[in-house]
Amino acid sequence: EVLLVESGGGLVQPGGSMRLSCSASGFTFSNYAMAWSRQPPGKGREWVAAISPGGGTTFYADSVKGRCTIPRDNDKNTIELQLDSLKSEDTATYYCARKVFLGGGLSPLTATDYRHRGQGPQVTVSS
Repeated sequence: EVLLVESGGGLVQPGGSMRLSCSASGFTFSNYAMAWSRQPPGKGREWVAAISPGGGTTFYADSVKGRCTIPRDNDKNTIELQLDSLKSEDTATYYCARKVFLGGGLSPLTATDYRHRGQGPQVTVSS
């Protein structure tokens, strides 16, 4: 069974930083692209960042580019999401997702091509 367990989140002040973690199990982690998406309250899902199986290729949404990284550790079967200079617009539920199929590039980043498990951590950016 594919398991993706996220941790982190909570209340963060504007201008601060957050780091989310995703621990994966139930599959050969190093073979799959991984991604983070988020869904702000009352809005649609946005694909925030993605990383290739080996970590050599990454994608960042324009909304987070320059203040976001998606570290990956294939020995520990984890990915993280580091987001700095937080804004109120970063308030959302964040989801860790695995690409459904092996191979190919990171795109397309859709709910069909990447699946998440569970509820995901809530991040609230507020003073």
